[in-house]
Amino acid sequence: MVMELQQERQRSRLDVEQLTNILDGGASETKLRREAEALVYTDPKFNHDDLHYLSTEESFMQSAERIVHYVQKVEKLKLDPLRRRYVGRALNQGGQLHEGVFIPDLEGQASEEQKKKWLDPAKKFQIMGAYAQTEMGHGTYIRGLETTATYDGNSQEFILNSPTLTSLKWWPGNLGHIATHTIVIARLIIKGKDYGIHQFLVQLRNLNDHKHMPGVTTGDIGPLFGQNQVNNGYLQLDNVRIPRENMLMGHARVDPDGTYFKPANARLSYGSMIYLRSGIVSWVAGDLSRAVTIATRYSVVRRQTPTKPNGPEMQILDYVTQQHKLLPQIANAYALTMAGSFIHQLYLSSISEMNKGVLTSLPVLHSTSAGLKAFSSEVACHGIELCRLACGGMGYSLASGIPFVYVKALPSQTYEGDNTVLYLQTARFLRKLYIQQLPQSQLSQDVKYLASDYAPQKTWTPRKLDHILDVETQTEAYRHRAMHLVSRANHMTEVALAKGNNKEIAWNLASVEWVRAARAHCHLSVLQMFVTAINTIKVTPNNQKILTALCNLFALHGIAKNGGEFQADGYMSSNQVDMVQEQVYKLLGVVRPEAVPLVDAFDHKDELLCSVAGRYDGDVYNHLYQWALKSPRNKSEVHPAYHQHLKKLIKPPSAKL
Repeated sequence: MVMELQQERQRSRLDVEQLTNILDGGASETKLRREAEALVYTDPKFNHDDLHYLSTEESFMQSAERIVHYVQKVEKLKLDPLRRRYVGRALNQGGQLHEGVFIPDLEGQASEEQKKKWLDPAKKFQIMGAYAQTEMGHGTYIRGLETTATYDGNSQEFILNSPTLTSLKWWPGNLGHIATHTIVIARLIIKGKDYGIHQFLVQLRNLNDHKHMPGVTTGDIGPLFGQNQVNNGYLQLDNVRIPRENMLMGHARVDPDGTYFKPANARLSYGSMIYLRSGIVSWVAGDLSRAVTIATRYSVVRRQTPTKPNGPEMQILDYVTQQHKLLPQIANAYALTMAGSFIHQLYLSSISEMNKGVLTSLPVLHSTSAGLKAFSSEVACHGIELCRLACGGMGYSLASGIPFVYVKALPSQTYEGDNTVLYLQTARFLRKLYIQQLPQSQLSQDVKYLASDYAPQKTWTPRKLDHILDVETQTEAYRHRAMHLVSRANHMTEVALAKGNNKEIAWNLASVEWVRAARAHCHLSVLQMFVTAINTIKVTPNNQKILTALCNLFALHGIAKNGGEFQADGYMSSNQVDMVQEQVYKLLGVVRPEAVPLVDAFDHKDELLCSVAGRYDGDVYNHLYQWALKSPRNKSEVHPAYHQHLKKLIKPPSAKL
């Protein structure tokens, strides 16, 4: 281990293992995760070393090989679903889409009889699935999907069609050449009446030779900005007939005579989408934690410019500008991890209630999952890019590992709903509560600031720097900001309505303000989740101190960054925002000595981090050179390009010259 990282760890007073347990959700979860990950990084078949030198086709072929090896391995070892999930997450391949999307949708949307028929072969990978919702012409606007499923009462079949070019299913992972089956989201048509979108299980390929079923056409949509191994595809349906029993009937139902029974709540059909949105919060938190682990370790090893003549060059993490880039990202990663755990528990409790017929929590779950998916992916992707920039030229090299993390996280801002649209879904929920003016007793903690009996302070109370570190004082500021922005957006909407605009036009005219309001609400929600987490866990005094410092940094950095919104109605003064910024600088000094142990607590093993710059031992330069030597272009002293092309130009100088 290099001296710099060794010194960082030796001087730390933190219990890193305890922090890891907190981030994982308990010591038992840490144990399970490590056992599962070890199955990946100790297996030569899952070696990541050559990942960056593969072509698009080679990457896809490797992914297919790994899916097979993964299934064989987990079946041989008889791994339970939780361990399988950890292994799949470590691999980041197509099997994860099958187990993480297709199977959960069957579990949540199919009837008990359908589950008995399809779940067992799906779990054994005897059939492989995709989830085909997005179309070429429609994404987040699900009600606008064009694919149809028309019921034929004579044959008791549904006839599925892609009636237009824009109705082709477009983007789903595994759909191109891997999946044998897919869940198709289509408009249910019975006797000419449109009953809206429903889910249908469609077989895409023959299980004997993998050729397309009649009327089915699938293919790959072409190279993407990273993740080419996922096999994102398209699907065209031409009078594809499926049995009536292939409509997922866990909530809605069509009887043989064509009688339709609607679900208790239309949102129940969005269960899989809500599940994915909830999961994205944790996924992107993990992506950000990987990027900031790499950037922090590299910033300790990398030195630049002495502060004294003939003195040693400074570690770049000792520059306050570097701390200001990276340390808030550590705080963000911790905050989003806590939020991910919270939303997962909210999802589980809500699903448990729904299974008992209680649907009261569904609107809250739908709104919260939409907003937090948007906020977390936005924060994480911006933070990953800052980490890349903080590594200078190293961040541009694939050897750093950050570009891979970035392209993996980047789609999160658009899949399962474009972030702007998801913010607006949350905003509609906020406007509804704002107009209803319910008492606090009828509202959940995160929206009590919209209650009729909520009495906000007109100005922020802190007058001294120390007062600013009180988390309740910080939270109150975030409540006021959110309330002000909701009120402002609602006022703009009402003004537009008063001018004679219809509801949708009025909403559109105020939509930018509503996005700001929803983002502020989500920021508040994550802060409250962070505060709740650190107030309920039992940790060592030093761990409690650093977690509180991270929470303060998360809150105050957010105020400093969005100072205009906190000052908008006179709630804060410019002097108070300056005081906040001053406290941010002090918190950087508190967090800096523990930066390396804090990222160590994320527990990303080198074998899975795949980063020369973020190695645990800090031996960056030696391994960077060894990595370069592996480049296929370095196999020969003279590259074939010289003989084929460059030789025509390059000549020895003539005597005359």
